[in-house]
Amino acid sequence: MGRARSGSARLLSASSGSGRLARKVAVITGAASGIGKATAAEFFKNGAKVAAAVDLALARHGRLDVMFNNAGIIGGTYAGGPIESMDLANFDRVMAVNLRGVAAGIKHAARAMVPRSQGCILCTASTAGVLGGSAPHAYSVSKTAVVGMVRSAAAELAARGVKVNSISPYGIATSMGTQGVREMLGLPPVGTDADEEEAVRRVLEEDFNEMGGGVVLRVEDVARAAVFLASHDARYITGHNLMVDGGFSVGKPLNVPVR
Repeated sequence: MGRARSGSARLLSASSGSGRLARKVAVITGAASGIGKATAAEFFKNGAKVAAAVDLALARHGRLDVMFNNAGIIGGTYAGGPIESMDLANFDRVMAVNLRGVAAGIKHAARAMVPRSQGCILCTASTAGVLGGSAPHAYSVSKTAVVGMVRSAAAELAARGVKVNSISPYGIATSMGTQGVREMLGLPPVGTDADEEEAVRRVLEEDFNEMGGGVVLRVEDVARAAVFLASHDARYITGHNLMVDGGFSVGKPLNVPVR
């Protein structure tokens, strides 16, 4: 086990030295699965060195170029009750992880980046933070606040050479997204029934999907958006919330029958 972990660490700390993120040093929170794991792989493929924490990046590489604050929780059920019965203790827990965690990540990344007058900070938000009614209240509010935090930090840090942006994905087949769909369908959190799995897949890839032509949102799409924002190609983009949602948040159809 020790050797396997050591090999993984070497894999993440090494890079090919080529690609859009060549020789950049990055930290990604929530990199064990889903969007974070896909982004770590995409960063590595594009030449970045990926460390587990800011202090570790500074100790090993002497700098931090990219911070991706990606860790988060839903903290509630999609079939939750009315707002007047909202669990405030749970609300505080979600805000502590989804918002305070992002604020801490921005703070510590800025500590490493500002002295060099360069760097890129990314934060995972959500379409649920832009369009109400698509997720539990605490989650939606936390992701709205993430975008506000990004804009506030970007306003200060632009003049100090550091970019700050957010990425807002739509429903996607991660463990978190699958859990939410299972709750919507009234299914148990974990299941092996083939019909159940097909129902979950159909909701995520067909019912939720706004794009035609057989295009389905994957974690790799979000990872590539992160690569773009972290690269030199996005050197003049800051304070932006990049929607990776296939047009879901562009508008809401009027609830009026066509005559």
